[in-house]
Amino acid sequence: METIQLVKTLENVRKINPLVHNITNVVVTNFTANGLLALGASPVMAYAKEEVADMAKIAGALVLNIGTLSPDEIEAMIIAGKSANEHGVPVIFDPVGAGATPYRTETSHRIVKEVKISILRGNAAEVANVIGEEWTIKGVDAGEGTGNIVELAQIAARKLNTVVVITGKDDVITDGETTYLVHNGHPILTKVTGAGCLLSSIIGAFAAVEKDLLVASVSALAAYGVTAETAAKQTAEEGPGSFQIQLLNKLATISPEEIQTNANVEKL
Repeated sequence: METIQLVKTLENVRKINPLVHNITNVVVTNFTANGLLALGASPVMAYAKEEVADMAKIAGALVLNIGTLSPDEIEAMIIAGKSANEHGVPVIFDPVGAGATPYRTETSHRIVKEVKISILRGNAAEVANVIGEEWTIKGVDAGEGTGNIVELAQIAARKLNTVVVITGKDDVITDGETTYLVHNGHPILTKVTGAGCLLSSIIGAFAAVEKDLLVASVSALAAYGVTAETAAKQTAEEGPGSFQIQLLNKLATISPEEIQTNANVEKL
């Protein structure tokens, strides 16, 4: 994938200012909203069953995140997802902690059964549990596991007929036929609550302005990874608190030239 495609997608996010409808978890709501605003998107957090269908149909993308579950929220996700499907709005699903408890796993299975997912974004354990594969998990974090992550992503993409993003040391993005690795990012992202959840919403922003969801996903991963690397370098002696603030700053100021120079994308 040409770096010019990665840059163009980011520029379109900043130009179009897409509305991203998030039904996400209470731990990350503020950070997610600020991250999307910094990037150039327009976040909305609407959860009430009475309005989610109306909000989803006017959004550029819908992001469903099961980090903190409740029965009402699950119903709202299903209603919003079906509305998004009816109106051609891409749906990004982040199955936080799938596999950690039966409730989370069953909820993930229900969502992918009742809603057409455009992009599935999770760690290896979460994606594996969404499609019924065995993988170790502790809490909401991925275990080391022993499987082939690229193969897992490809199987999931073909099974769900969707783009799958598995994030980790190297990020895997595939539609089941074409597969990319993004080698950008920084370990300190794992020390900031909600960094992965924010990424899922950023993927939503990119999907809102780019119809090719594989291009949108790779572009989002590269932009976010380069941003994280730059923020980590600038706060190397200061710890995760300063990094978190600088990540927001860099989402607002990361330049096309920085992405072109530093994006590390490999096609398999």
